[in-house]
Amino acid sequence: MEMEPVLDSKVAKKRLLSGTGFVPFIVRRLLTSVLLVLGVTLISFTITQLVPGDPVAANLGQSAYSDPEIVAAFEKEFGLDQPVPIQYFKYLGNLLQGDLGISLSSKRPVIEDLREYFPATFEIAIVAVFLSFFVGLLLGIISAVTRDRLPDQIIRVFSLTGVSMPAFWTALTAFYIFFFVLGWAPGTGRLEPGGEPPPKVTGLFTIDALIVGDFATFKQAFAYLLLPAMVLAIYAIGVLTRFTRASILEILGNDYVKSARAKGLPEYLIIRRHVLRPALLSIITVAGVAFASLLAGSVLVENVFSWPGLGQYAYRAAVGLDLPGIMGVSMVVATVYILMNLIVDILYRVIDPQMKETE
Repeated sequence: MEMEPVLDSKVAKKRLLSGTGFVPFIVRRLLTSVLLVLGVTLISFTITQLVPGDPVAANLGQSAYSDPEIVAAFEKEFGLDQPVPIQYFKYLGNLLQGDLGISLSSKRPVIEDLREYFPATFEIAIVAVFLSFFVGLLLGIISAVTRDRLPDQIIRVFSLTGVSMPAFWTALTAFYIFFFVLGWAPGTGRLEPGGEPPPKVTGLFTIDALIVGDFATFKQAFAYLLLPAMVLAIYAIGVLTRFTRASILEILGNDYVKSARAKGLPEYLIIRRHVLRPALLSIITVAGVAFASLLAGSVLVENVFSWPGLGQYAYRAAVGLDLPGIMGVSMVVATVYILMNLIVDILYRVIDPQMKETE
């Protein structure tokens, strides 16, 4: 009798992965994602039009702005002389061709700017994700199995602190303590001043250095990467710890877990075989959202550590009222959020094939 659910689960997973019902599910999710992207473009474009200030004045300067001919030429070059609805539909048409427009500040295609700045943000985000998932999952498990004892109380205080602290304050504090006071961390940037980046393959300094076998540059790049990644991961660690603890505590109260304990199974086997898998559903949801939020939260952290990623690009675009640049960053962040939600939905179906999809 105990083997029937296992066999049913295996059969359901085999049917799912063989394609039965899976392709229509993916198609529906992709169509929904496309509609969400269109909605994001409309909202982002509307907000940028409502931002106080004149992007022409912000980019030309006072002397050039006083010349009507220069202003007219600037507006014509960037399409600012057209009605707002025309600008939006023209933006959509260009977006379908992979064109995000021309940056008002750098005078380069926004897509080229994003290709230049995105690898640095992705590098710090991916390290922060691994840190947050590993540490958050481990602390959540320890907190749950030591409920109301000293380790649980310490972890709960740590997770609450991580969730409560603003990223900007955490970054400033960490940089002051580990760089100025203790001297354990290097300075700002991705490499030491005058350091030569490795030949560009992926844009990730650590990966590119390993590809060419430059271990000295890898060690240096990783040293500069570690502290900002840890700061960026603190919030996600706090969230994952709390959700993991809550999920595991809920499952530990089930009858089949009590039965496994009554049979004398070791606690680590009970956690691994009977608790982690059902808990993964809620944990994956939070992990996906946490990863996407790392990109949005990197703006302040990157500015503290002078990390040349999307955060710094977004800050400069906002200060200079670079509307195409702001739209480009918004599209990247929104696309990551939507993509992560799609991945989470797929993982739901893989982990629990018998789960009924809510239409």
